[in-house]
Amino acid sequence: MFERLRTHFSAFFDKVSRTELKGENLQSPLEEFKLTLLENDVAFPVADYICSRLKERVEGLTVPRFSDVREPLRRELHEVLLEVLESGERTNLLEIIDNKRKLGEPASIVFVGINGTGKTTTIAKVGYLLLRKGYSVVLACSDTYRTGSIEQLEEHAKRIGVKMIRHKYGADAAAVAFDAISYSRSHGISAILIDTAGRMQTNRNLMEELKKIKRVVKPDFTILTVDSLTGNDAVTQAEEFDKEVGIDATILTKIDADVKGGAALSVSYVTHKPIIYIGTGQGYEDLKPFEPEWFVKTVLD
Repeated sequence: MFERLRTHFSAFFDKVSRTELKGENLQSPLEEFKLTLLENDVAFPVADYICSRLKERVEGLTVPRFSDVREPLRRELHEVLLEVLESGERTNLLEIIDNKRKLGEPASIVFVGINGTGKTTTIAKVGYLLLRKGYSVVLACSDTYRTGSIEQLEEHAKRIGVKMIRHKYGADAAAVAFDAISYSRSHGISAILIDTAGRMQTNRNLMEELKKIKRVVKPDFTILTVDSLTGNDAVTQAEEFDKEVGIDATILTKIDADVKGGAALSVSYVTHKPIIYIGTGQGYEDLKPFEPEWFVKTVLD
């Protein structure tokens, strides 16, 4: 994964290693580097920040004579990339669930995102992860809009061994979520994972429905799922969903097939909300906590 980004970083190191680390010498390679970042789906403000911040950190950097400039340059870029990835608020989903359990209440978690991002499968993966951690889980199908959505989530619920709350197609999506919370309270459930219609961020009616779900449920956490392969579209989706309904965190799907890495670099920076998990395959176990340090080491290796 991230092969293209890794290759371009290496080429940048090689180019800068042949020049003195001063303003006029850095200008041209940094401009080329910015274009490289944009070509790898890094959002413009993120690419601009990376290049400006890197220039600040390396300009006039003292390197012993005959030493390889690439290593100190790599260290500085490592720190800049961490700044970008850690610009979001820190949060822990398991702590949120634990805090609700202490109050004798289930934690309600709403999942939002457009069709095709793997949202419903991701919900099942999160449910599977919580079950392995010892939490009880209920799934709620508040996607009463898309044909097959109820059956799809129901199949996932059967496979991981949890109950699913459902109504008929065309039913009030907020009512489904409300019933799931009532059920969970009466049965001592730890977490309710609420699926919603995969809406385009420009569809006003569906977005208003999502706002209604949030007003009724008052969720403890709202997660946006985005497909890392969509590059700048993922960033646009993150910005729009956060502006319209508010999100607390992001899960990046299909990251195992992402050769660019631009979405991972950009989403946290533009929303100031963390990436908490990444999808690394089709299995229920293929959901990993997102570690900024891992990402940076991968692209700089």
